[in-house]
Amino acid sequence: MYIENKADGLDGPAVIGRVYFSKSGKTLYYRGLRFQSLKGTAYKANYFEMASGDHYWISGPRKDRQDRLYDGHLDVRIDEDVREEYLQLIG
Repeated sequence: MYIENKADGLDGPAVIGRVYFSKSGKTLYYRGLRFQSLKGTAYKANYFEMASGDHYWISGPRKDRQDRLYDGHLDVRIDEDVREEYLQLIG
């Protein structure tokens, strides 16, 4: 998934990484962080991190690598454990 922190503005740190869903599907997990949906109540964010309250944009990665709202794919880190799978997806 594409995960971008929106805590400091519209263009925050971003990563392509593996996200896990709770059994109910209401909570997402990524590297020790827990996210819940903002249910359309925020501007340019769709999830919040439950411990910090920070807003994030989380979505499936795009094949054209234009995941960021601004600047396309600049400075998007790819976690090593998903790098090969991601490169095959955007192939």
